[in-house]
Amino acid sequence: MNYATIKWTDIANGEGVRISLFVSGCTHRCKNCFNEVAWDFHYGLPFDESVEEKIIKELGSDFIAGLSLLGGEPLEPQNQEALLPFIKKVKARYPQKTIWCYTGFTFNAKTGTLEETKKNTPYTKELISLFDVLVDGAYVEKLKDIRLKFRGSSNQRVIDVQKTLEKGECVLYLD
Repeated sequence: MNYATIKWTDIANGEGVRISLFVSGCTHRCKNCFNEVAWDFHYGLPFDESVEEKIIKELGSDFIAGLSLLGGEPLEPQNQEALLPFIKKVKARYPQKTIWCYTGFTFNAKTGTLEETKKNTPYTKELISLFDVLVDGAYVEKLKDIRLKFRGSSNQRVIDVQKTLEKGECVLYLD
């Protein structure tokens, strides 16, 4: 997996000051995407162990609330395999830090996987189960609303993953 960029002190992509990892690769191709350069799976730099360790080290700062995954598309099948062991390390080291993930796919609350079944892999369910918040749904230009918190268009949901998995039905983190 490659990554496009890392924002070490981001306040736009989740609550509090966060580290935001923008992975490379996305097949959605949303009109007027804010990060079109990251559509290419080969764009950016390799996401290797040294990058993982730097992120994990920086997450130790008291003022960092957690980690946000964006893209590109973190839940593209090619990215899930690399992200799962990394997110497991983050959760093991910093259980108090929140993990937010932004995806253009749609979350299925009943199965804990993606509605787009061809995008599910052996890693999908476990990876999603490690998130605190999942912002789902493709960006739709005609539904753009700059008043929305943590999302760009009104079709997107900000989901409390842990409560959703517990109840088996979608529980919104934010309306």
